[in-house]
Amino acid sequence: MKFDPEDAGLIELFLDSLWVERGASDHTLTAYGSDLKALATALVAGGKGLRSADRSDLLDYLATRVQQGAKPRTTARLLSSQRRFYRFLLREGRIQEDPTAQIEAPKLGRPLPKSLTEEDVEALLAAPDTADPLGLRDRAMLELLCASGLRVSELVGLKLGEVSLGQGVVRVFGKGGKERLVPMGEECLEWLQRYLDEGRSALLAGRMAEAVFVTRRGGPMTRQAFWYLIKRYSRQAGIKSELSPHTLRHAFATHLLNHGADLRVLQMLLGHSDLSTTQIYTHVARERLKSLHAAHHPRG
Repeated sequence: MKFDPEDAGLIELFLDSLWVERGASDHTLTAYGSDLKALATALVAGGKGLRSADRSDLLDYLATRVQQGAKPRTTARLLSSQRRFYRFLLREGRIQEDPTAQIEAPKLGRPLPKSLTEEDVEALLAAPDTADPLGLRDRAMLELLCASGLRVSELVGLKLGEVSLGQGVVRVFGKGGKERLVPMGEECLEWLQRYLDEGRSALLAGRMAEAVFVTRRGGPMTRQAFWYLIKRYSRQAGIKSELSPHTLRHAFATHLLNHGADLRVLQMLLGHSDLSTTQIYTHVARERLKSLHAAHHPRG
């Protein structure tokens, strides 16, 4: 069932404003667009559009999604999309009242990020066959991810001009286009240098590319391809827990805290705009301290 063309136009205006004013990523824009188009389509059945929807219409929609199996986190995300959209319409003078103003978000527990032990990280790093150009590339990618805590999108989007081997840093453009310099460490530098000298040239076979990490066809690596590699190497390394590329970012943060890093430093390295986002890692470190206390203290 198609929704009103006016609604399509409003959604486009909203997404354009997110991109222009806040520098929202393609992933964020796609998620908001998908959520709002689904809402607009559902409203058509009741003879409503996005501008004419009221609080009860939105509550009915959210209730239907819950009945269809939506979890609290999904419901919270849908409501967040609606809130930002209707606040935009209110600012633009296209509606007189925000229908989301009196809707409460579902309460969410604060899950601890999944992490890896330092032994697991070492096993994972050793999994690629570095005698092969692809394995050398994968080892360099894993080393950089573990040494710098980059987001996967930042890792696969890295360009040659953003890597300074001499200074031992990478220049990263994170969420909202915010720039930060992240150190790599000696071990990572060695593997990255080796990949750039030996593996990358073998993969490109004379072709030109801006991306640091390339495929055998000469194109840049993708998030999906790297996710597949992570799963394969985790199996090879005998890691039992579910692993994703983001798990390595969590491991980077947790291991730094466990070795005495300052929370503000961690915030800068991870590229978090708000310290409250970084503070969740203190819970991870605290859990480790509790387990160490229980294991080693005579009254634990």
